[in-house]
Amino acid sequence: MEKTIQKFKYVDYLWDEQKATSLGDDQVALFLYRSNILGADLRITNYGGGNTSCRTVEKDPLTNEDVEVMWIKGSGGDIGTLNRAGIAGIYTGRLRDLKNVYGGLEDEDRMVGLFNHCIYDLDSKAPSIDTPLHGLLPFAHIDHLHPDALIAVAAAKDSQQVTKEIWGESMGWVPWQRPGFDLGLQIEKCLVDNPGIRGIVLGSHGLFTWGDTSYDCYMNSLEVIEMASEFIETKIKEKGSVFGGQKINSVPKEKRLDKAAQLMPLLRGLCSSENRMIGHFSDTDVVLEFINSNDLTRLAPMGTSCPDHFLRTKIQPLVLTLGENEDLSDSDAIFKKLEPAFEAYRQEYADYYNTCKKDNSPAMRDANPVIIIYPGVGMFSFAKNKQTTRVANEFYINAINVMRGAEAITSYTSLPRQEAFDIEYWLLEEAKLSRMPKEQPLSRKVAFITGAGGGIGKAIADKLAAEGANVVLTDINEQSLIEANATYKRDVATYVTCDVTDTISIAAAFKKACVTFGGVDIIVHSAGLAISKPLEDTTDHDWNILQNILVKGQFDLAKQAAATMRKQGLGGNYIAIASKNGLVAGPNNVAYGTAKAAQQHMVRLLAAELGKDKIRVNTVNPDGVIIGSKIWEGDWAAGRAKANGITVDELPAFYAKRNLLNEIITPEDIANGVFTLVGILDKSTGNIINVDGGMANAFVR
Repeated sequence: MEKTIQKFKYVDYLWDEQKATSLGDDQVALFLYRSNILGADLRITNYGGGNTSCRTVEKDPLTNEDVEVMWIKGSGGDIGTLNRAGIAGIYTGRLRDLKNVYGGLEDEDRMVGLFNHCIYDLDSKAPSIDTPLHGLLPFAHIDHLHPDALIAVAAAKDSQQVTKEIWGESMGWVPWQRPGFDLGLQIEKCLVDNPGIRGIVLGSHGLFTWGDTSYDCYMNSLEVIEMASEFIETKIKEKGSVFGGQKINSVPKEKRLDKAAQLMPLLRGLCSSENRMIGHFSDTDVVLEFINSNDLTRLAPMGTSCPDHFLRTKIQPLVLTLGENEDLSDSDAIFKKLEPAFEAYRQEYADYYNTCKKDNSPAMRDANPVIIIYPGVGMFSFAKNKQTTRVANEFYINAINVMRGAEAITSYTSLPRQEAFDIEYWLLEEAKLSRMPKEQPLSRKVAFITGAGGGIGKAIADKLAAEGANVVLTDINEQSLIEANATYKRDVATYVTCDVTDTISIAAAFKKACVTFGGVDIIVHSAGLAISKPLEDTTDHDWNILQNILVKGQFDLAKQAAATMRKQGLGGNYIAIASKNGLVAGPNNVAYGTAKAAQQHMVRLLAAELGKDKIRVNTVNPDGVIIGSKIWEGDWAAGRAKANGITVDELPAFYAKRNLLNEIITPEDIANGVFTLVGILDKSTGNIINVDGGMANAFVR
């Protein structure tokens, strides 16, 4: 096939011939490259969905004979990010020999264990359930994808007839069957019965395509998807509308975000009745077209069709009955409206489980919804971490596209509930879940840190993120925030400029936290500055700015944080980064020391008031954090050097020598103190942890 730049309307052509040429004749490298560019287009397959493979001839290490090896994405991998470590190398001949011992549908789970006897590459990832679907076909390169357009065809009424209408005799069709060895046999038979076909549509599932080279396979996949997409768009134009037309209008964009920010902490609390969850919000045009339509109430309860969809989204969403212009300011009143809907959803899920379960079914999992739809506003998702909830949201968008296409073609059909249950509670799926890494101490938590553009604040954010938290970085310096945020991987952090002396600015920052992650669990007030002057040189401006940033800022943060945490009903943590100077009277320090003392006592007052809400309030007192601390970049260092009769360069050694342990204190030490309070001491409130190397005059008792 000539490798000229191709133009497609409904998929992205991403093949870079220069990149491919640089890989030479390395077929595994070319297969990984093809996989990555296919996974980069969410219309083709979503995170973790689909599978790809290639064949090579290798030397058998025991016989030194040439053998065919199939390289395939391993269990739980993602083709968009697939690399050499994520694939399995399988003796193709041995895999095909398993036909000799296959005992039928009741033997499916045992067959997965036998895949391990077919491994050629000892560094292989665990082979996936899709392994026989690829291995029983004869092609050098194979793609198994879940494109929205193809699943729409696969999930449409009369799918087999529709397949023939689009592709004629060039595509095969296999009815729905749970992935496994028998489905591999059905695909193999389809090819034998229909020689010369370019691919196979799997009913209610997805697509198989192939080619002699990685490029040929890639182009075949794109062309097949393009044909289905074009067919669907033609049908939509013929019908003149989708989803039965529009029922309600969307709330304006900024008001949608306001409503999402108001509602998400309540939804998060309700979704977290069994396990704390992280949120995600989407109000794209695709989402709004569906949730504002006449057919929403008919289609949403039907559930999704593709197994990859409902494994991440649950079988169906919860559709809220709140009006699009509902006043959400009274949280108690809104909670009373929402709670019965959640109770009904949990009961319906329990009924689904109890009706479909078998003697050996795993115990029922969390019955709360993953996808929540608010007509006129948007779609929320809640799951164990940001990546999982974002991906669930993306998968439901795929499901929307599938329903859109299937309804345009004929009508949408979903999997029967028993079939869906058998996938969701498959023992092999349960085994995969049991192999997931243990969650980190702060997993499922959202930490909001002021002054996080650098210094102590950034070190705290780093530590909390390293322990599993999502972090919201705030600072008055946007450029510092951009640079700080860039140090985190996707789905870990977000940032927003915030002036802690401005109540409105704080509210905007909390809005960003709620819309991005669903709420907040940990507040760390690290923003600050230090001014060291004698009484006669201390100005009203010096006094006011310290009080505003350190004290009033702490008050406003606590007030707004408590309101959000109370909505969630999950408790929380508030940490004030104060100072040894709030406990010790020293020279030239009246404004700063007073403000720090106020912070410390406010913590005690807040702890006493918020304890009933399970909100713990504590203080971390640094001292002598010179290296890496932003406050020492200004006049404070000169002031403290002058007060102690030394030079600025002598400060680190001076501060280390004066503490009992003779240790230099770093921002990372302060971060460890914060983590101790929020990640370990879960029954401590109203307390102070001094991180100062031991200063006897700052001992609390």
